[in-house]
Amino acid sequence: MIPSPRCLAPGFVKRSLDEFKRVSNIALKLEGLTSPGRPFPLIFFDKPDSLSDCKPMSDQDIGGFSTIHFDHHPATSKEPAHARFHGEISTKLPADRPQVQRTGYAAWRTLDRPFTIFGRSLWDIDPFEYLAVQFKSDGRKYFINVQTESIVPTDIHQHRLYAKTPGEWETVLIKWSEFVRTNHGQVVEPQREMLTQKVRTIGIGLIDRQPGPYDLSISRMWATNAYNEDDVLKEAFRTSKGSPEPPRAVGPRRPSKEEPEEILI
Repeated sequence: MIPSPRCLAPGFVKRSLDEFKRVSNIALKLEGLTSPGRPFPLIFFDKPDSLSDCKPMSDQDIGGFSTIHFDHHPATSKEPAHARFHGEISTKLPADRPQVQRTGYAAWRTLDRPFTIFGRSLWDIDPFEYLAVQFKSDGRKYFINVQTESIVPTDIHQHRLYAKTPGEWETVLIKWSEFVRTNHGQVVEPQREMLTQKVRTIGIGLIDRQPGPYDLSISRMWATNAYNEDDVLKEAFRTSKGSPEPPRAVGPRRPSKEEPEEILI
C-alpha cells in the first residue's frame, strides 16, 4: 500500500494521535453524558506564531483599496497578549474592474483545520452553550463569522460583536444558538441551527462600508458553559475588569436584510 501525499504531510501522524486522544478522553470521562465544565479553546493569541493560524482578508483581493494589518502584541501590565486587527476602510471602486460593484470590507478568520486519519479536523462545540470573546473595540460594527461543514458551503453564521465599553478590554458571552445563518451577504430563510458538531472556521469581519480607520484587538475566543471550572473565563474577566462580577451574556440580534452580513473568500 502506498500512502497518499496527505498522509505524508508534516504533522499528519501527530494530529491523528491527538485527535484519537481527544475522542478517547471524551469516551472515558463520559463527557457526552454531561456538560463539560472546562473551556474549549478556539483561538488564543498568546504567542506571535498564533497569527499563522489565521487568514487576513480585505477587498484588496478583488482590486479594492481598504488596508488591513494583523499583528501580534505581547502581554503587558495593562493588556493581555493579543492580535490587533486594524487598517483603513475605503469604498473606492477599482477603475479597471467594472464587474466589481462594491468594496469596503476587511476581515480575518482561522485557517481550515488540517486532515487527520479520521478526516478533516473540525471543532465540536456542541456540548457548549456560549462563545466567549475577550476583546477591545473601537466601537465599529464588527461581526463574528462561523463557518461549518454545511451542506451549503457558502453559509456563514453570524452575530454582532457588541462593545459595551469601546476602548477598554471586555469579555462577552454569546449563545451559539443565537447566531444567524447568512449566505452571500443576505440573511437566509428558513433559518437552521448551526452545525455545532462540525465547525470549520471562526473569525471577525468589518462590513459596515463606512470609510475610515478601524481598530480591534482580540486576545482569545473559546467555547464555554460558563461554569466555575472555567478558569480561563475568570482570568479573562479579571484581566479586563478586575471585578468578580460575571461577564454579561449578549442577547440575540437579527441582522438587517438590507446590509451585507457575510464575508467569504
